[in-house]
Amino acid sequence: MPCSKKTDYLQSLSLLQWPLGYLAIFFILQPLFIGLLFTSLWLLPTLYFVWLFLDWKTPNQGGRRSAWVRNWYVWTHIRDYFPITILKTKDLSPSHNYIMGVHPHGLLTFGAFCNFCTEATGFSKTFPGITPHLATLSWFFKIPFIREYLMAKGVCSVSQPAINYLLSHGTGNLLGIVVGGVGEALQSVPNTTTLILQKRKGFVRTALQHGAHLVPTFTFGETEVYDQVLFHEDSWMYKFQSFFRWIFGFYFCVFYGQGFCQDSVGLLPYHKPIVTIVGEPLPLPRVESPSPEMVDKYHELYMDALYKLFEQHKVQHGYSKTQKLLFL
Repeated sequence: MPCSKKTDYLQSLSLLQWPLGYLAIFFILQPLFIGLLFTSLWLLPTLYFVWLFLDWKTPNQGGRRSAWVRNWYVWTHIRDYFPITILKTKDLSPSHNYIMGVHPHGLLTFGAFCNFCTEATGFSKTFPGITPHLATLSWFFKIPFIREYLMAKGVCSVSQPAINYLLSHGTGNLLGIVVGGVGEALQSVPNTTTLILQKRKGFVRTALQHGAHLVPTFTFGETEVYDQVLFHEDSWMYKFQSFFRWIFGFYFCVFYGQGFCQDSVGLLPYHKPIVTIVGEPLPLPRVESPSPEMVDKYHELYMDALYKLFEQHKVQHGYSKTQKLLFL
């Protein structure tokens, strides 16, 4: 059973550092840092926690991105592993703000991370004058060190105050929201194109309140890089997954991919291309208190634009002409 070449090992290890880095911060760095409180170095963690208290609102006020972190060379290894690319269909004017729907969620959202949280695929060159932000669960920003790591990459809280701040301070901001949320992760199996979108209208209401343009995107290949074990809703495992989500905010998904060696099973994703297609922006008027009818109107227009975007590119990126995009 031949194993990966040296280049593939570098890409694989770069990919593993992403989740393992978070685990190391949570289970190793944080306990060690707290342990310093009971040593002669107690002043170091004390100063950090004082600063953390003073800095608590930063994730809701635009964050603190770092061009240095976004340009780390390690992200290019992750890009090349699949590979991951981004395709622009229309320019985005820096004179507007945008809410970008990120579809589908997938299991680990590789495409959105690489395209919008790093410069590995050249976002700033593709969309000059646009500052990307990717929204994620708010409670991540309550965890010491992890919050700094996320903000450095341009990740922000999905809370309403954080969204309102970004859309009301300057222009050229692009806020990516994974509209299907964690519930869509359970839909993430190969050869499926099902999105949770029918009743997700809050992002449209927010866009109307700020006059932000809506940008549909679809990432082909996002659901193809892992196989997932699905459980019946009456099973104890599904109930555990629901309980896990209630506690932590996301599902405990059981999935598998490939190992370091060919034809082996492991937790590495399959080497399959991931392509994010960024659609044409949908202009919205600014309405401070949009009516439900107005929200429904632009929500329908957004779904139509997303459906057309999928139809235009599906065959080129591996789907048959008969494959349909389904909205739940």
